[in-house]
Amino acid sequence: MKHTITLIPGDGIGPEVASNVVRIIEAAGVDVTWETHYAGAQALEKFGTTMPEELLASITRNKVALKGPVTTPVGKGFASVNVGLRKTLDLYANLRPVRALPNVPCRYPELDLVIVRENTESLYAGLEHVVVPGVVESIKIITEKASTRIAKFAFEYSRREGRKRVTAAHKANIMKLSDGLFLECFRNVAKDYPEIVADDRIIDNACMQLVMRPEQFDVMLLENLYGDIVSDLCAGLVGGLGLVPAANIGEIGSVFEAVHGSAPDIAGQGIANPTALLQSGILMLRYLGEREAADKIESSMLQVFEEGNVRTRDIGGTAKTAEFADAIISKMK
Repeated sequence: MKHTITLIPGDGIGPEVASNVVRIIEAAGVDVTWETHYAGAQALEKFGTTMPEELLASITRNKVALKGPVTTPVGKGFASVNVGLRKTLDLYANLRPVRALPNVPCRYPELDLVIVRENTESLYAGLEHVVVPGVVESIKIITEKASTRIAKFAFEYSRREGRKRVTAAHKANIMKLSDGLFLECFRNVAKDYPEIVADDRIIDNACMQLVMRPEQFDVMLLENLYGDIVSDLCAGLVGGLGLVPAANIGEIGSVFEAVHGSAPDIAGQGIANPTALLQSGILMLRYLGEREAADKIESSMLQVFEEGNVRTRDIGGTAKTAEFADAIISKMK
């Protein structure tokens, strides 16, 4: 199969990790033409906007993009490009598999769960305004359409990947209308998937259980803000954001990305760990039907981690980004 994929290198360490992930994907024998576009600070400087029309047109045309980390200013500056892409392209499902990697010290070396996050509404949508000076109001929107759509995605994913349980996390005991609607939609959808166990947890209890006994969870379904928080919590259980993948999936197109920061303090040094973006690339290849190539890359990556001879600095080694990529490529030959 031939593919044209939109490549968004990102800021900071983004171009370094992206170029090495591209090398690995091509070494696996995938026939790809890459269309490189910029977003965020680089795009603002070059084009006067953080999301150029050419970028959006490319993703819409190609249906898939691989995206490195893009800086989001805190409390000022331009709005989040990540949120902007999700809204503009209606990337309604955020998929975050969380699995421990061999030989990487973490709290739960056997952990293997998946976070499915509704990506378009709730408090995270950023609908807020100043009521009067000193008073700000944020609006939480939950709709039957979005809640039903993301529940179906979670159950369809679970059925396809052989997952056995979907757990919805909510605060319907307090937010009885908004979170109550989310939970009601989840329960209605669950009736169509009798082979999959469906249960739910109040979000604060779910977080406690994740820290104490995360093995009880398989697939977790959360609305937008809860999912953002819980997915990072789960990444911390296996070593951090630098090791886990993410996908934003919609009907117009899908964006596979590294969710860690752009790390400007080490940009240009060639020492960043490309694992998060590489694992997102593996997700992307499976999405494109390139399962053989995805399995080949994943197996080689796991071998490199298992042997432990080539490790980047963040996980206790001295290898450069390119050296780590080279080690994976050598295992595929």
